[in-house]
Amino acid sequence: MSATGTGASSVSTFVGNESTPTSQVSSTSNQSDLAAGATSLDTSYQTFLTLLTTQLQNQDPTSPMDPNAFTTELVQMTGVQQQLLSNQLLQQLVTASPSSGVSSAVGLIGKTVTATSSTSNLTNGQASWDYSLPSTASTATMTVTNSSGQVVYTGTAPSLAAGGSTFNWNGQNTSGVQQPDGVYTLSIAASDSSGGSITPTISVSGVVGSIQNVNGTTTVTIGQTAVPVSAITNVTSTSSSSGS
Repeated sequence: MSATGTGASSVSTFVGNESTPTSQVSSTSNQSDLAAGATSLDTSYQTFLTLLTTQLQNQDPTSPMDPNAFTTELVQMTGVQQQLLSNQLLQQLVTASPSSGVSSAVGLIGKTVTATSSTSNLTNGQASWDYSLPSTASTATMTVTNSSGQVVYTGTAPSLAAGGSTFNWNGQNTSGVQQPDGVYTLSIAASDSSGGSITPTISVSGVVGSIQNVNGTTTVTIGQTAVPVSAITNVTSTSSSSGS
């Protein structure tokens, strides 16, 4: 077999082997994976150039290397490099997105917002929730549970009328014993005059004190209650002293 044939076979085989594993780098690859891939690609590219140069130097003058094969091999190696660079850029964008979410939400600080949430903080013996009934209820029972899931309070809703209302809790359980400050959750069981179930919407309102990123989710702090920005349903410029 001629030197040209052997060289072409070696370069083509090398390019084929290098293209397959590198193409497995995906948009979900982490930074260490991409760094390792870049290092491997650099080494592989240098080896490719060495093989290609040797092939050109030792080709048979009477049967030179096919220009089309030469171009194809260069395109294949360049494609592998471009794919890795694209994944590096994608990783940078994914990494930057949480901080950009915080930046875009900074304008909410100091504004009064309403956010869908059944969780509120009892602070200095006071906690409040807003709730809205889609229709007039015949009965509506408010149940408050602590962070351990234990029921600490059960009582009748302050209003059974359709529309929005507020439930202010003084932190005392059903027996009148004051509960410690902390996180509490409200649930409402409501029914209409025919006994049909009514599903109320529960929310919290207050002034946004801070913005933070929690496990990739941008959240705002209303009083001492953290809720996702996506849960906010209303924003007003007027600050108020109410907290959750």
